Amino acid sequence: MPSFKVKRIIFKLLSLVSVIRGYNILVLVLAQYLAAIFVFSPTKSLRTIVFDADLLYIVLASICVVASGYIINNFYDAKVDRINRPLKTGLDNYVKQSTKLKLYFALNFLGFIFGYLISVRAALFFAIYIFAIWFYSHKLKKYPFTGLVSATILTILPFFAVFVYFQNFSKIIFVHAIFLFLVIMVRELLKDLQSMKGAIVNDYDTFPVFYGEVRTKKLSIFLLFLTLFPIVVLFSYPALSYMRYYFYFALFVLVFLGFYLWNSSETKHYRLMHNVLKVLLLIGVFSLIFIKPELIVEKVIDRLN
Repeated sequence: MPSFKVKRIIFKLLSLVSVIRGYNILVLVLAQYLAAIFVFSPTKSLRTIVFDADLLYIVLASICVVASGYIINNFYDAKVDRINRPLKTGLDNYVKQSTKLKLYFALNFLGFIFGYLISVRAALFFAIYIFAIWFYSHKLKKYPFTGLVSATILTILPFFAVFVYFQNFSKIIFVHAIFLFLVIMVRELLKDLQSMKGAIVNDYDTFPVFYGEVRTKKLSIFLLFLTLFPIVVLFSYPALSYMRYYFYFALFVLVFLGFYLWNSSETKHYRLMHNVLKVLLLIGVFSLIFIKPELIVEKVIDRLN
């Protein structure tokens, strides 16, 4: 049986993983590398991409600043989470707030340094991102429209760093980004719907609190409807290849969610839909390999040679 001290260390590690949202960090890393391999630089060898130092620094900087963002968000939302997510809050509290803040500053410093190792402009990008996350957590998220839009933009920005690095500004990537923006915005609205109780108690004017539950549902359904347009446009690109089957699946899921949302009124329903969208986005990350599946074989063979 593990000793009390070992158990305490394990719980603290689990607490840290919970605070920095380890799952989301892992998905971000997968998205950045899979996009680099199969979308942004399909002609480069696997070895070239995996051992690209600048790409590694971008990924490491993204990990640091996003993790620090979750820490500061956790710090400001402590009272809200105590009401909305008591079990998670209990786990998060295994690590002291002072320790979290020290880790927050350390991660921000590391993120800036990794950015500087790429270029001064990259360091400036991550510095602005660090400030934007703090400003969002401290101020913007308490207001309906700014909170919604800024949360969506901040979620996409780390992926945008890889996009800019490879300077691959194709139309198909731009349309895909619009699709992601709309889906993530709906996910943020669903998250706000399930967190209304804590937001009201702590005077957060989130979109559902300010405009009401019905209007929030209407906006979410409208955004789900708008996702149909980038999906239809993507179908016209032969370069989409086998990933089109993911978008067929996404089309079915998003239409279903629209009908389900209109008939929903309980927190558990909003939580379920929020989780469905998280899974849909995760499947989308893994589906990147189907844009050019033959590259898997080619890159592996190239690696062996």
